[in-house]
Amino acid sequence: MKQLQDILYKVHLKEVHGSTNLSVNDIQIDSRKVSKGSVFVAIHGEQVNGHKFIDKAIESGAVVIVCEVLPKKLNETITYVQVNNSHEAVAFMANNFYDTPSAKMKLVGVTGTNGKTTIATVLFKLFTHLGYTCGLISTVQNQIADEIIPATHTTPDAVSLNELLKLMLDKGCTHVFMECSSHAIHQHRITGLFFTGGIFSNITHDHLDYHKTFDEYIKVKKSFFDCLPPSAFAISNRDDKRGEVMLQNTLAKKFYYSLKTVAEFKGKILDNALTGLQMLVNDKEVHFRLIGEFNAYNLLAVYGAAICLGENKEEVLTVLSLLSGAEGRFDYIISSQLIIGIVDYAHTPDALENVLLTIKKLRKGHEQIITVVGCGGDRDKTKRPIMAQTACDMSDRVILTSDNPRTENPNTILNDMQEGLTSAAKRKYISIEDRKEAIKTAVSFANSDDIILVAGKGHEKYQDINGIKYPFDDKQVLKEMFELLNK
Repeated sequence: MKQLQDILYKVHLKEVHGSTNLSVNDIQIDSRKVSKGSVFVAIHGEQVNGHKFIDKAIESGAVVIVCEVLPKKLNETITYVQVNNSHEAVAFMANNFYDTPSAKMKLVGVTGTNGKTTIATVLFKLFTHLGYTCGLISTVQNQIADEIIPATHTTPDAVSLNELLKLMLDKGCTHVFMECSSHAIHQHRITGLFFTGGIFSNITHDHLDYHKTFDEYIKVKKSFFDCLPPSAFAISNRDDKRGEVMLQNTLAKKFYYSLKTVAEFKGKILDNALTGLQMLVNDKEVHFRLIGEFNAYNLLAVYGAAICLGENKEEVLTVLSLLSGAEGRFDYIISSQLIIGIVDYAHTPDALENVLLTIKKLRKGHEQIITVVGCGGDRDKTKRPIMAQTACDMSDRVILTSDNPRTENPNTILNDMQEGLTSAAKRKYISIEDRKEAIKTAVSFANSDDIILVAGKGHEKYQDINGIKYPFDDKQVLKEMFELLNK
């Protein structure tokens, strides 16, 4: 229970009707969760406008309504707080309600198009091995030490996020590593949090269904660093053409990592194989279990963050050499016929290209690369033909299939992917809408030493079709198809 006047600290108020000297039990943005003594914050969501549910929230016991537009008729027993931006307001309120948990831990945010999950997950594993009690907030899962909490969004809403951070604090977490998606930044889910540091991985074509333009997408990512305090550190990928722009206006202490140019955290790949990466990291030779150039960048980002957090260089590299990456990120299995199957979350043109480049470099001879890939429904349509062309350009055979079609017709998505393919690309692909059948077909095409990439869903254990999440695990299906080869 908290006093309303206390949780309104830092909130930009327009008007207040009623008393702020009253106790409230909780903050809700979903009217269905409102109970006696709740504050209900009416938010303009992507699909639903919370202002439509103000009366329902009052009926359910809300004593305070926070909104951008006041109802025409006010209830005299209710306190109404009018704000310019409900998303921003609820972030500050949640931060205050849960007693600013992020200020009492070392919170590191990771943003960028690709690599966020691996960087956050490896940081979590590293600092756990170094003896700290840690929290992880990621696309794959949220974790408090050994306790795993399934993730529904890359970054939870502001109320759930602050509640989770408070739980992490109460359970003794000293360090928390968190993915910060562009949606979360834009929707103020992380507003008001106290970040010890921020990491930028890279930026490529993604989420234009939401941000509309690439420039807008860049500005949103950059705003995360613009808001870091002088006490924080900011680490950026200098090899990304927007790596320096990201830190242009930050007040935080700036650091860079790179494989190609001068940087505080400099790496060089000596060998890249299925057994891992052999690298020089600031002139220290180390073998890592992670594979591929993209993971070389991820490892440098992790190393840099650990040094900025005050850890010993030798100890950090020793532990990093023992660690694996995140589930569904270049996750591979080998069949008894020596067919290599790789499951990866690559769902952007750049991520797909990076994974296929890595696979090409791992080839010893003329092994076939067979790629199974789809695109998500109700998402950025402009990347669909690019994904298909990339797969065809860099593979010997391609099977276009369904990903998470959501509310779209899978065949419409497949048609979008095929649109504009070159004549050479058209000779390489077939379309199979059923994802399980597509994976089965890929396995039937493969011979010993061939490499099958199943891209797009990675760690996900479902397929989202018309609002229903059906159980589906790419890695499990691939294993089953490999086992069928033995029968």
